[in-house]
Amino acid sequence: MPRRKKHGDSGPKKIRIARARNGEVYGVVLRMLGNSRLKVYCFDGKVRNARIRGKLVKRMWIREEDVVIVSPWEFQDDKADIVYRYTRSQVSWLQRKGYIPHNYLEEMFDQL
Repeated sequence: MPRRKKHGDSGPKKIRIARARNGEVYGVVLRMLGNSRLKVYCFDGKVRNARIRGKLVKRMWIREEDVVIVSPWEFQDDKADIVYRYTRSQVSWLQRKGYIPHNYLEEMFDQL
């Protein structure tokens, strides 16, 4: 172990928040199906079977009711890949900026 450790900068850091690009949609995880597969309610009104991309399997832990970016498959519209998962603070930022409607998540869970 080193004798002297350098102290890092503890100031606030700006992090770029990923947003849905062309062909991608926002979604909410409904159920964990196992084997890196999930049931996701997408904001375009469809329920899709999604899988976690291999790059994200051990890096990003996903739970039910998490907001994610989903990339639907071109040849099967009812299946998709999960591209990114948002934290709670990132979801509130998306709602403030208007990317996700404010009451959309609460209304969606009331309907289900």
